[in-house]
Amino acid sequence: MLIEGLYTIEDFVTDDNTINATIKIYKEHDVFKGHFPNNPVMPGVCMIQIIKELTEKATEKQLFLSVSSNIKFMAIINPEKNDTLQLTLVLKHEEGIVKVKNTTSFEDTLALKLSATFKIVD
Repeated sequence: MLIEGLYTIEDFVTDDNTINATIKIYKEHDVFKGHFPNNPVMPGVCMIQIIKELTEKATEKQLFLSVSSNIKFMAIINPEKNDTLQLTLVLKHEEGIVKVKNTTSFEDTLALKLSATFKIVD
């Protein structure tokens, strides 16, 4: 985990090429002290890293983000109000790469949509 202590995986289910994961964000993490003081917001780059780490867990491969597209932040993720996120990742394996389509939500709110391509590095 690149950002140690930011989140824990509460549930992780794979079904064919689909991953459904629930994570719990640690609202006291130092990243929220600077982003932003008294109004914490999950940084987008942290969400992309979490998606990468969940994909690595599912594929048991070390990955490198090579392309990201269609990144849409639909709602602010405030860990003090919404510390539990549901992520769905649909994976497509090709020669030396893994393509991912992700949706991230909390409660009934869609927070993030992302498409990414990761190169397999190991």
